[in-house]
Amino acid sequence: MTGTGDPQTFRLLYVPGVTPGKWVRTWNERMPAVRLVLEQSPPAGAAQALRELRADAGLLRLPADRDELSVIPLYTETTVVVVPKDHLVAAADEVTTADLADDVVLHPLDDTLPWEAPPGRPAFQRPETTEDAVELVAAGIGLLVVPQSLARLHHRRDLTYRPVTDAPQSGVGLAWREDTTTDDVDDFIGIVRGRTANSTRGQRQQRAEPAPADRG
Repeated sequence: MTGTGDPQTFRLLYVPGVTPGKWVRTWNERMPAVRLVLEQSPPAGAAQALRELRADAGLLRLPADRDELSVIPLYTETTVVVVPKDHLVAAADEVTTADLADDVVLHPLDDTLPWEAPPGRPAFQRPETTEDAVELVAAGIGLLVVPQSLARLHHRRDLTYRPVTDAPQSGVGLAWREDTTTDDVDDFIGIVRGRTANSTRGQRQQRAEPAPADRG
């Protein structure tokens, strides 16, 4: 039974840029009796959605508010700067934040990077979303520093991106409400950790079997 009360459905929340496809395919192969439903969430509201049990588990950007949540870090992304293809940065293989000091660097309200102080010169106004900021980069308003998956998600033919070697990085983790760890959550943990189908079935069987009687 899932945390959302539907015994036939496992609801997995994910934030933009995260691609759960390979894990979903494995789930569908191993767990055909439990339908996996994907639900996308803005990064800022993802942790609260899990606390309110609007999903059974979620793929969140880290760092995240872990209050009431169990979190398993999965991987850390490269941070890149998105620039027009004719920008000087495009001629480099990689850059540092100091290389961006003379440029306007956009800092959207949904930024997930844990900056102490964003690089570059601040824009007159912060864009609402990363997608809005990419449009402003294309318009020549400024540059944008983001996790690489978001640069790919909002790719445009007139833009490119380069790694920023000293920028903070964004991780991705699997999270769920700590007081609602279900069999389905455990099985999904096994999938993202690379557990084999046999070991998954074995764990299910161990949970289902009664403990051996004490023979005294």
